[in-house]
Amino acid sequence: MPGGKLVRSGSQGNLGTTRRKGTGSSTNGSGNSGPPITKQSVDEYRSRIKADPDPEAQFNFAKYLIEAAKKISSSASGDEKSAKKYRDALLAESLKLIKRLATQGVGLGKPAYADAQFFLANCLGNGSLGLQVDHEKAYNLYVQASKQNHSSATYRTAVCNEVGAGTRRDHARAVLFYRKASALGDTAGMYKLGMILLNGLLGQQRNVKEAVAWLKRAAAQADEDNPHALHELGLLYEKAPPPGQPGLLASIIPNDHAQARELFTQAGQFGYPPSQFKLGSCYEYGTLTCPVDPRRSIAWYTRAAERGDAEAELALSGWYLTGSDGVLKQSDSEAYLWARRAANKGLPKAEYAVGYYSEVGIGVKQDLEEAKRWYMRAAAQGNKRAMQRLSELREMTKTGGKAKPAQGGRKR
Repeated sequence: MPGGKLVRSGSQGNLGTTRRKGTGSSTNGSGNSGPPITKQSVDEYRSRIKADPDPEAQFNFAKYLIEAAKKISSSASGDEKSAKKYRDALLAESLKLIKRLATQGVGLGKPAYADAQFFLANCLGNGSLGLQVDHEKAYNLYVQASKQNHSSATYRTAVCNEVGAGTRRDHARAVLFYRKASALGDTAGMYKLGMILLNGLLGQQRNVKEAVAWLKRAAAQADEDNPHALHELGLLYEKAPPPGQPGLLASIIPNDHAQARELFTQAGQFGYPPSQFKLGSCYEYGTLTCPVDPRRSIAWYTRAAERGDAEAELALSGWYLTGSDGVLKQSDSEAYLWARRAANKGLPKAEYAVGYYSEVGIGVKQDLEEAKRWYMRAAAQGNKRAMQRLSELREMTKTGGKAKPAQGGRKR
């Protein structure tokens, strides 16, 4: 993907690209399905494809060559030096074919193949297949594929215009391409357009009604690569004013906690960490029609934490600090380690927690100076409890007395 921050970051503001599922070759080349790749299988595939004018078949063969270069063993071509030479030759052959498909097409008067243009643009954007990063060439290929109504390329063209990758930054043009991508049925485009209109981003007038419509369409197509709209809709159903209360949102989407829980559950099952954390909190505190259920709470927090969600890591720290009868054994060391993971990601609440654990000696050797360092890190990010504790410790130093113990931990 061309440069700039093209990854999704939070519910509002910069909302870049989401990952997309590629279309793999039906012939073996990835995973464990199909026979193993050998020099003979490559040669046989090459012979079959030479007479096939179908650009999709040619493109699938090119991708197969890339997989072959990754997976073929040295035993297939003799020693390792020969194997490397063979792998390089496969990549060169693949790149040559992809470039031809992306620029010439197959057959007289046939347009260039849009999937190849999109694939080559991605390679130029991230420097894969040995290509030098060239955002401008990548952008031009995205535009060419978009002219053939390639939905993913249209979405990437929009992102490039938004962040200024390979072209000048142009928010109005970006919105035009987001609208085109959405009209072409691109899930990420519909989600992004919904968030732009919901929050009045990129110079657009806020339009909650249209935003919700696009988010619902994106949610209907959600998958592991694009779960975001489910989560955002869940937040809207959760936060919508109750019936009878004023507010633009209330006239468009109802306050429905059961529906919010269902949407978070769908996104959580797709592996989306913010939704997984949300569900962990719901089952911990009994919100959004969820019963209080420590086992489910810990399970959802764990799933989010395994994907690196700092809030979930801190929540697991709290569970280990207290334990849960018949569900989770209390462990000071695990409480400290999970809080430390979250603190290392810069979460202010976690930095305060590690400071508290270090001051009191929970799961780690008691060390007031270490505690102060963590309190200062949290305070630098505006954590009020850390600021208060540092003030108390300074006062203690001045008077030579004892400060009240720091507040930390959770009662269940």
